Amino acid sequence: MEYHIPFCLQYIGELGTNFKVYRNDEFTVDEIRRMNPRGILISPGPGAPKDSGISLQTVLELGPSIPLFGVCMGLQCIGEAFGGKIVRSPYGVVHGKGALVYYDEKLEYSLFSGLPNPFNAARYHSLVIENDSFPDDILEITAWTEDVLIMGARHKKYKHIQGVQFHPESAITTEGKRIVHNFLMLIKEFEAEKNA
Repeated sequence: MEYHIPFCLQYIGELGTNFKVYRNDEFTVDEIRRMNPRGILISPGPGAPKDSGISLQTVLELGPSIPLFGVCMGLQCIGEAFGGKIVRSPYGVVHGKGALVYYDEKLEYSLFSGLPNPFNAARYHSLVIENDSFPDDILEITAWTEDVLIMGARHKKYKHIQGVQFHPESAITTEGKRIVHNFLMLIKEFEAEKNA
């Protein structure tokens, strides 16, 4: 787990939601399913999605029935799980740098609802979902940089599966707490629709 993730968890706690933290190899997907979580956050980590324990399997098996938020490598896990290719960024390693992120304002059920467009976000990565192999039959790009790197995506059918390449928990990301709040609102909307 990277240094900044405790701040993302702090945001979740400040917003009145209880959470538990587990390593990506601590449980099986079936054990997580039995825990009956309201939502899942797949956090950043070193390496590539293939090195992320049960994260890819979690996206595929639990994502359709549980709201899922991927951060950094978590977004890459979403991309790879649904057929995208994870590649080295054509612009090299980016560590602790701010970038303007643009998003599609027309999307409903968005992590970016109510944010300025663009907004500043912290990037800490060397890998990205490749634009040319992006599985646009299954996923849709929700956010991008000026140089058209994918900064956000979500599932077209299961709109509660969403992720961002940048770090919402970083102080550089001016709207980070609002993004976390929007994910928590997605959980509530998902539960309301499920129970209707």
